[in-house]
Amino acid sequence: MADAPVRLYGYRWVVLAAFCFVNLTMQMLWIAYAPITGAAAAFYGVSDLAIGFLAMSFMLAFIPLSIPASWLIDTYGFRAAVGLGAVMMGVFGLIRGFAGAHYSVALVGTLGVAAAQPLFLNAWTKLPAQWFAVHERASAVGVITLANLVGTGIGLALTPVLTETMSIARVQLVYGAAAAATSVFFLAVARERPPTPASPPGHEVRALVKEGLRNALGIKELWLYLFVAFVGMGIFNGITTWIEGIVRPRGFSATQAGTLGAVMLLGSLFGAVAIPPISDRTRARRPFLVVGYVLAIPGLCGLAFARSYSGLLASGFGLGFFLVSTLPIGMQYAAEITQPTPEGTSAGIIQLFGQASVVFVYVMEAMKTSDGSFTPSLVFAIGMMVVAAALSTQLRERRVVVARA
Repeated sequence: MADAPVRLYGYRWVVLAAFCFVNLTMQMLWIAYAPITGAAAAFYGVSDLAIGFLAMSFMLAFIPLSIPASWLIDTYGFRAAVGLGAVMMGVFGLIRGFAGAHYSVALVGTLGVAAAQPLFLNAWTKLPAQWFAVHERASAVGVITLANLVGTGIGLALTPVLTETMSIARVQLVYGAAAAATSVFFLAVARERPPTPASPPGHEVRALVKEGLRNALGIKELWLYLFVAFVGMGIFNGITTWIEGIVRPRGFSATQAGTLGAVMLLGSLFGAVAIPPISDRTRARRPFLVVGYVLAIPGLCGLAFARSYSGLLASGFGLGFFLVSTLPIGMQYAAEITQPTPEGTSAGIIQLFGQASVVFVYVMEAMKTSDGSFTPSLVFAIGMMVVAAALSTQLRERRVVVARA
């Protein structure tokens, strides 16, 4: 109704929580094999690359399915589209759990879960647009981002611990059951929209708008940032995918690899919470992008060369803290330089480039030495990070003018 009163409902936090839980579980399913790559390869009788493909399939699936997913969200609504994704995640998560030692069945289950992921990622701005006031939406997206990081951290840390007492197939069944449970919870409590609007007419945000997309892709600074983001996300996804293989040649166990990944995610959480508010207060973006990429380089060097476990943990924390803090700042930068393109469109473009960074995951595997060392690919990553840091200094700042009351 055009003249319906604007009102915020407490139930919005329930819907947000349900959405966060399915996102968190999706990330656990994505990363579950990464900290146990060697053991999983032996269990299924396949190569390390075949196990790595289980994680890479999520990024590969996102590329062709992103726009269809956004169309489903726009056409049928948030609850229907995410609900479909939740059902797919639950069903295919259980299929992977019941695969036993059959890699082909585990692959089918993984591909089914991966196909559902775009329905979650592309709805990040849709839920806040339906349920939250304009001034709350960035915070709501931030909560969803944190849920994804927590899910990844749980998958990295918990998987090797569980495999000490149960088979890999049983661990995957546990995760599949968790996926089914969170899917049922989402379907039970999620609602499409509140009884009355949460914002005035005209403030809704669509997942994709053709005119906004055309405008955004015509801006040179966006393409420059997309390359910078591509490098950062590619390095982060590559290290997360191959974390166990990176430290295995240096004598560290799968449990230690999982802990390292979790510490890197912990640093990411702190960075995502601590740095963007400072950027908001100063209303500057470029300096924080430059500093984030520059200070992530020592952490990347530590992951490449550190021989002590404490050195690895410190490096992982620093890399996560500085690198991941640039993502929300970069998304806001992209939203500002592409105005009047809706935020959902600019964020969707960045997500698409981030998932396309799967090529870097393949490059890391291809550059691995005969004895299993990832050092050459990490040195290459350091070089790419230096290039990204240099390019970030060329971004044009657009300061946000805040109207005074």
